[in-house]
Amino acid sequence: MPARRREGYTAAPPMARMVALLGAAYLVGAIPFSFLVARWFGVSDVRRVGSGNVGATNVMRSAGRAAGLLAFALDAAKGAAAALLTEKVEPAGSIVPPLAAVCAVLGHMYPVWLRFRGGKGVATGAGAFVPLAPAATGIACVVFAVTLAVTRYVSVGSIASAAALVALSFALGSPPAVAWSAAFVTALVIWKHRANLRRLASGTESRVGEAAKHKAASP
Repeated sequence: MPARRREGYTAAPPMARMVALLGAAYLVGAIPFSFLVARWFGVSDVRRVGSGNVGATNVMRSAGRAAGLLAFALDAAKGAAAALLTEKVEPAGSIVPPLAAVCAVLGHMYPVWLRFRGGKGVATGAGAFVPLAPAATGIACVVFAVTLAVTRYVSVGSIASAAALVALSFALGSPPAVAWSAAFVTALVIWKHRANLRRLASGTESRVGEAAKHKAASP
């Protein structure tokens, strides 16, 4: 005899579940770890120092290497958590986990808690695509490290690794939803680096180990 449902229980329809999962992914991505870590290390508002970016690089420049590495790890972890938790809920082959990765990156870039002024999404994006496209993400991280070592520009390494992620996602046969989500995230990352690209063109972009050559705008 089949088990009877509990009285009054109704399973969430797929659309409602998808909206709930994507909303949760955005909120996880919106946790401002870089802002909080900088504050824990004595910087009251990372948006007012250095480049003004709420990300690991600016935290490292303003609060020290340990703070920057911690911020990077936490930002990557929240991206991974958003994708992994969605994978646990959704059936295999669902498009929701890659969409959740996108939402987590959007949450980091435009966090509701900081009036939609966040970071550039590199660490969160890397973490989000580790469970979705591990080989492509791993190679993209190598591209970041090599590019950073050669140029000493975090921005160049970030853009190069984002471009590598999308190219490798397609080349290595990732599911279309994953590859196109990676393409969308790459476009977002490049858009968020548009000021860096202008500074690179003018020769005023800061290298690793240098203080920021530009002042943060008021939040």
